[in-house]
Amino acid sequence: MANNSVTDIQNQINTLEQQLKQWAQEYYENDAPSVEDAKYDQSYAELQKLATEFPELMSSDSITKQVGGAQLKSDLAKVAHPIPMLSLGDVFSIDELKTWADNAQKQNEYSLTYNAELKIDGLAISLIYENGQLIQASTRGDGTIGEDVTANILQIEDIPTQLSEPLSIEVRGEVYMNKASFVALNEQREHDGLATFANPRNAAAGSLRQLDPQITKARKLSAFLYYAVNPIATLAVATQADLLKKLKALGLPTNETNEVITSMDEAQAYILQADHTRDELPYGIDGIVFKINELALQEEYGNTIKVPRWAIAYKFAPEESETVIQNITWTVGRTGAVTPTAIMNPVQLAGTTVARASLHNPDYLIAKDIRIGDTVLLHKAGDIIPEISEVIFDKRPDDSLAYEIPTECPVCDETLVHIDGEVVLRCINPLCPAQIQESITHFASRQAMNIDGLGPKIVTQLLEKKLVQEVSDLYRLNFEDLVALEKFGETSANNLLNAIAASKTNSVERLLFGLGIRNVGAKVAKTIAAKFETLTNIAQASAEDIAAVPGIGLVIGHSIAQYFATDRAQELLHDFEQLDVNLAYLNGAPVNHDTVLSGKKVVITGKMTEMTRPQITEWVEQQGATVTNSVSKKTDLLIAGADAGSKLTKAQDLDIDIWSEEQLRDNMVK
Repeated sequence: MANNSVTDIQNQINTLEQQLKQWAQEYYENDAPSVEDAKYDQSYAELQKLATEFPELMSSDSITKQVGGAQLKSDLAKVAHPIPMLSLGDVFSIDELKTWADNAQKQNEYSLTYNAELKIDGLAISLIYENGQLIQASTRGDGTIGEDVTANILQIEDIPTQLSEPLSIEVRGEVYMNKASFVALNEQREHDGLATFANPRNAAAGSLRQLDPQITKARKLSAFLYYAVNPIATLAVATQADLLKKLKALGLPTNETNEVITSMDEAQAYILQADHTRDELPYGIDGIVFKINELALQEEYGNTIKVPRWAIAYKFAPEESETVIQNITWTVGRTGAVTPTAIMNPVQLAGTTVARASLHNPDYLIAKDIRIGDTVLLHKAGDIIPEISEVIFDKRPDDSLAYEIPTECPVCDETLVHIDGEVVLRCINPLCPAQIQESITHFASRQAMNIDGLGPKIVTQLLEKKLVQEVSDLYRLNFEDLVALEKFGETSANNLLNAIAASKTNSVERLLFGLGIRNVGAKVAKTIAAKFETLTNIAQASAEDIAAVPGIGLVIGHSIAQYFATDRAQELLHDFEQLDVNLAYLNGAPVNHDTVLSGKKVVITGKMTEMTRPQITEWVEQQGATVTNSVSKKTDLLIAGADAGSKLTKAQDLDIDIWSEEQLRDNMVK
């Protein structure tokens, strides 16, 4: 080999190493990857090929010799893994899977069987139980050193603190965020001016690695367990399939879509079925894991320094579509956050037609150098949210110009500002029509003041006719104002006036939530209202007083205190008092502790036709029950509407009582 070719190859290796280590740090440490998994996998495979051909050119700290991420830099305590938490080897085609299986079969005279399991797109976790009691939880980290996240794991309802048997055992699995929680979290972060998470896996990792367990609790994480250290000795099981059944019997959450297969034809069928139905799952998967089913053979095959020889991960090819950006628009939210959106030629992607994709914030737009007229690759982050993977620069028009970030609000023309610590641009004009419209619409929403009939179109008319400029103006509307609106007759006017009048008697947590204070959701509003009892008391409380309420913290405390320190908030408070809007916590209807639901834990799932989820939640809580988000052994009742999905299946498996919407209605009228 000529010297110049050695130099070229060494340079290629060094470049790949540097790039992969940067991407790994973004993925594992910052929970904010700048490239898609497929791009990382492609570059890693390229480096691995060079490592096989030229081992003498590889450094001792090559990323091909590491497990998981880089050494994490955080304030969480470090935890050693005496038995390393390994990564899995990857294959990307059926042929590669067959080659792996053929090599595994050559080492054994008997026909191998495999356990096929969905590859959950989450964060690897280790749980240690002593005499059945959970004593420690840690992340994988670099495979030998992870982070202690015990306090945060205790916030995940799926994970039991006590096993059904007094065993001392280490189990491992995946913590994940379901699709619905991921969408809600990113919407809230975008609203708050914070960077959004790229996918549910990074959202789960960022949520689990918080110093404040209350943040983890609010993120609604879930888990699946699928591995135990020394399972033959500790659990008396012989196969991977039996191990999953045993973990479930112990009360641990397991994914029951696994299947024992005896041939690669069956493996291919399992892959095709999983790929076909993955969009319907409530959680994200990025492939299939195949494990030799016999646990004794797993021990016999052992591990390399990085991966087990007895398992392999088949990775799905990312589903992408090519399209062209026709325009970039900017919208203003109720807190003034100004968000860019790409308007594209419609394309089919993961079973839906997509014509829009959020560009999140100016930094994102600039970093990807996205321009009007660009041809781009589009995918769905976490199989959920349309997102631009990359710009195809070879197809960029010759006359393309760099996109200029606006400096003025697209609605009111006021100068936009960038606030320290935020990634969004904001319009800080309190009279911006877009912010006022969004604020009033939110104020009238069901979880807030619940003013039935006051939707966005009516709000638009009220603003255009200058009948309202602030939420308190709703309580000054009269019959003549409303009948003058387009397509608004006497009946509609009377109904809306009645709804507005009825909202005056709401308990104050609805009013507090309706004000749209940053970081204050419906549950937070109720907690604070119950503690301080009146809006006047809340307005006078310091950030520290509010933060001291269990489950609240300084971020929310500062948000509320800063809000009520403004002249606008004080004027609103005065208006509400003058207009006879209730400012007191009424504790809802009295809680009845003598009901069939008193003291029970209830989960609500599926589509309801007669009542909203918040209305059902309110009634259930009035019966003395607690509403939780996920089904576990601790759940007493599942209220299931249409298309209930995996929660219904899990409740049936756990023999939990289940009410249909009809049964719920019958119990409500008793």
